[in-house]
Amino acid sequence: MSTEDKIRKQLAENPIILYMKGVPTAPECGFSAKTVGILNATGIPFSYVNVLAAPFIREKLPKISHWPTYPQLFVNGELVGGCDIVEAMHNDGSLLPLLQKMSVKTVSKATASDAITPIEVESLIKNRYPDAVIEIDGEGCNLSITVVSEAFAGLTLVRQQQGVMAALADALASGRLHAVSMKTFTPEQQREQAETPASGLLQIQA
Repeated sequence: MSTEDKIRKQLAENPIILYMKGVPTAPECGFSAKTVGILNATGIPFSYVNVLAAPFIREKLPKISHWPTYPQLFVNGELVGGCDIVEAMHNDGSLLPLLQKMSVKTVSKATASDAITPIEVESLIKNRYPDAVIEIDGEGCNLSITVVSEAFAGLTLVRQQQGVMAALADALASGRLHAVSMKTFTPEQQREQAETPASGLLQIQA
């Protein structure tokens, strides 16, 4: 899948999505922090992509959106704007109704198809491990996930993967995520894993 195809897939699958620097729990620029603060104040759930951890998306998205800077908020696949526009819409009262409308549509869509999206899985893991580099393959409720984080240092493999599974506990309990094939590494373990390719693998069928 090309980077452009991946971006368009993210936009299609996530009615409210913010491309930002950092993650909502740890923004890495003032504009991203302000935008996240505004979105959090609305109480409407949103997806996000950390463009600092996805350099190809960071480079390609401005050519698709025709918007040169970050953050970028999209609603229903359409660019809303950056921090200044989001703040202006919040101040004039037009932001909340727009997000509420999409939130209702999301709930209706979930009734028809409850399978969790890869970007939702990434968001759940990032909330627990903000520094994580995550790769997700597969679609629907059967995913192959690789997580690399400094937070795993000093932990056994079981403890590493227990932490990730704890982040996904609600999705597993609800049935939105059924089967997971998982690998976890510290950055050092990832460099060494080529010598022991079978290590770090966990498969769970819920």
